[in-house]
Amino acid sequence: MDDTSTTLTAPAVALGTWAWGDSGEAGDGWFGSRLSASGLREVVEKAQSNGFTTWDTAVVYGMGRSETVLAQALQGYDRGEYQLSTKFTPQIAGDGDDPVADMLEQSLDRLGTDYVDLYWIHNPADVARWTPLLIPLLKNGTIRHVGVSNHNLEEIALADQILGEAGFRVQAVQNHYSLLYRGSERAGILDHCRENDVRFFSYMVLEQGALTGTYGPDHPLPAGSTRAGAYNAILPQLQALTAAMAAIGADRSATAADIATAWAIAKGTIPIIGVTKPGHVDGLSRVRGIELADDEIAELEALADAADVDTRGGWEREM
Repeated sequence: MDDTSTTLTAPAVALGTWAWGDSGEAGDGWFGSRLSASGLREVVEKAQSNGFTTWDTAVVYGMGRSETVLAQALQGYDRGEYQLSTKFTPQIAGDGDDPVADMLEQSLDRLGTDYVDLYWIHNPADVARWTPLLIPLLKNGTIRHVGVSNHNLEEIALADQILGEAGFRVQAVQNHYSLLYRGSERAGILDHCRENDVRFFSYMVLEQGALTGTYGPDHPLPAGSTRAGAYNAILPQLQALTAAMAAIGADRSATAADIATAWAIAKGTIPIIGVTKPGHVDGLSRVRGIELADDEIAELEALADAADVDTRGGWEREM
């Protein structure tokens, strides 16, 4: 990832830090996570030593808190030992002359670095307005590669055209993609990425915990958290699917969460998996050795379709 002209070299799995933006108080924030600086440092040490070195964050994850906490947890590592992925979110753009450069500068400051390996336009609020502002940042090396998140095919093509006029390109797409939410596949975005050598990063592969097999009607997601409001009511419908994931995992000494992640890899995507505990890294190490058979993939997708739930986020439009 050192040169703006080179193809983005992408990991098998990226590490998500959305939950790192929570305040650390139980039940508070989006995820209701209990997180400590020492606990997150342990996660980083385990991940880095196991070859998981791509960290995905965003300004809006705790309004800067995730970026700050991530930088603290990575202290002492050489900058070449990890990749940073963060985002420009149009909805919170300032009104200066160059809101993209301004937001990036604040991210670089929080992250304690002078460049970002992968910089995303977080939402397609106005592709023609925001995409050109990335070009000077690519030219001066403060961003090495560009991705677009939550964009549909038409918006991906427009962003690619704008960057292409300056000799750059969209190298990655990051959309919500899971067994329960396959809009990008049905809209042809996965095919587009495959045909054009674009990396597809899938987020919410575990549906914020609802597909880990850890939660169910008798053990719901943390009360008071945003994700509890989104998922607790549909947990009964997910039981057949999570049971099948657990059964497929049992043959491989793996968990239901491992199988959800292995499915996303089998579909040709790079899952961004939220890591808040060292044990999550153990799961990712297991996943590297899992290959799902075609009939297992078909069974999981059939059960997911039968669950008939809509997990589209409030920030997302249909693809």
